[in-house]
Amino acid sequence: MANREKNKKILLELVKLPENNCCADCGAADPDWASCKLGIFVCLTCSGTHRNLPTISRIKSIRLDFWDDELVQFMKANGNCSAKNFYEKCVPVFYYRPHPHDCEVLREQWIRAKYERMEFTEEKTERPYTADVYEGMLWKKGRDNGQFLERKFVLSVHDFTLKYYKEDESKGPKATIYVKNLNATFQPEKIGHAHGLQITYCVEDHTRNLFVYHKNGQEIVNWFNAIRAVRHAYLKTAFPTASDVDIIPWISRNYLKEGYMEKTGPLQREPFKKRWFILDSMDRKLLYFKTQLDAIELGVVFIGSENHGYSVRECVPKGTRGNKWKCGVIVETPDRQFVFMCEQERDQREWVEALKTVISKPMMPQDYTSKTPKPISVDESEYKTAWDSTLRGHCWTVYRVKRLSTRDILFKGKFGGM
Repeated sequence: MANREKNKKILLELVKLPENNCCADCGAADPDWASCKLGIFVCLTCSGTHRNLPTISRIKSIRLDFWDDELVQFMKANGNCSAKNFYEKCVPVFYYRPHPHDCEVLREQWIRAKYERMEFTEEKTERPYTADVYEGMLWKKGRDNGQFLERKFVLSVHDFTLKYYKEDESKGPKATIYVKNLNATFQPEKIGHAHGLQITYCVEDHTRNLFVYHKNGQEIVNWFNAIRAVRHAYLKTAFPTASDVDIIPWISRNYLKEGYMEKTGPLQREPFKKRWFILDSMDRKLLYFKTQLDAIELGVVFIGSENHGYSVRECVPKGTRGNKWKCGVIVETPDRQFVFMCEQERDQREWVEALKTVISKPMMPQDYTSKTPKPISVDESEYKTAWDSTLRGHCWTVYRVKRLSTRDILFKGKFGGM
């Protein structure tokens, strides 16, 4: 007969091992659950998806449930590392592996791809998201009326484009988007659909958003990974000497912080207006839109480093008018002072912390062309360090480093914008 306390102790010791102390599926720390069919330890959130796969996985609490001796021995013989070596043997380098705070559809489809469809147990010449051309129907939000309508999308690795069409395809694509400056990120809450995907790209120095979804979770995740596959192919072509370790963070990214703030004009005498802000830490940009589902940004604030005169702090501005919110954030730049108002103190703290994260990072060579109204003095040793530590240094040819401005930097190609 099984010894309940003895087996519980064994399980608690197993889950403390370095190879088992994080969720096998999302990497969350200190998992309290296990699949006694797969021999893995998982977190509470991922255990929910496993419960929906009863023929493949069986979930038990390692603290509360009763475990037979045979099941405990099975867990000892397997574990997360063993399962990873089998179920994740051939995951494509571009394929997105979910993190603890990612949305449900990403977690679910990752788990189903591993254990139900067994997509990564062996090398496959064909996967849907690795095709040279990936096409299908997505529900896209209209720019003017806000309605979601079905549109055909075509993603091609041959010319590195994403195209979408209206009803009459004979008239050609409604839009052709080049993947060189494209980003895709899941936004279920913002879009109002569990499978909502935001596609962002640049057109004539303006940021443009597309909001899409598919009713099938597997299909929208296939689209997401197809976009990542083409982005990876583009980056490998543009920067042949860059390693995958350097490239992967640039394939797609989540934004550091989003939310509403009130904003005033440059004179700080204009009435405050409510705007939706997005902080893109990779490009050092604070973009703002009229609403969270606007197609085109109203403006952008470049966020430089502390060494070049940028700072952020909490404040309680006096003499402002038109603002309903009272929790202020001041961003100082070499050119002007920006004043934003947050609704809650929590929002205020989060924005200040997020902006400090960007400001604390050293500026990279390419950042100086993002916004340089005045020449910027740069220490040569600082510049060399930046050069060595950034992927985008692979494509830059710099002829003068003592004084940098858009005229001082001559380059063969700009990352994401060749």
